[in-house]
Amino acid sequence: MSTESVLSVKGLWANYGATPILQGVDMEIAKGEIVGLIGRNGVGKTTTLRCLIGLLRATQGAIRILGHDMTGQPSDAFARLGVGYIPQGRDVFPRMTVAENLAVGELIGGPGGRKLGELVYQYFPRLAERRTQLAGTMSGGEQQQLAIGRALIGNPALMLLDEPSEGIQPSIVQMICEALKSIRKELGTTILFVEQNLDTILAVSERCYVMEKGRIVAGIAPGQVTAETVRAHLSI
Repeated sequence: MSTESVLSVKGLWANYGATPILQGVDMEIAKGEIVGLIGRNGVGKTTTLRCLIGLLRATQGAIRILGHDMTGQPSDAFARLGVGYIPQGRDVFPRMTVAENLAVGELIGGPGGRKLGELVYQYFPRLAERRTQLAGTMSGGEQQQLAIGRALIGNPALMLLDEPSEGIQPSIVQMICEALKSIRKELGTTILFVEQNLDTILAVSERCYVMEKGRIVAGIAPGQVTAETVRAHLSI
């Protein structure tokens, strides 16, 4: 695995109003890693991702992506740099077709500007079958595939996923997990994902950061991401 840093987070603090949510988050993720950010509800996992895509401005600390200081930058700057974001709840455009949703993703490309339209359909054949279907009429699992495809189509260097298995039937979750691993292997995409589903964590993570009360309190090293270690950290 490359030691080249794609994401470096140092001492990150962020608030909602006057309430501090993140309280000194530190992370370092190398090129081509798949890393899980795990923890109980309400500990700051989603807030971390929102800071890493520029949707929430940090009050302290630093964010570096691909060697660029992105602290305080707006979300469009993160996207132009090559950060793809799949939010919790998928957030597809319901009155647009599959093809139209993917076309939105093509408007913003990562480094090099390469577009991955047909490759998206290879990873998610269901989308190819439903190119003309309105996204709002699709199942939750199909919408999740579309949301990932929309982020992937611009060839991001870093993908951020928030609860990719939430509300999706197990067979579709398994397919999405396999697609994510193939994306990393074949494209070299770095992936950071928030997850609470044990099976998804075990299926995808190479290593994990454990979050509690707005801080990273532990790490699970490569080769140690097992049901026992994850349960020990999460008490699940």
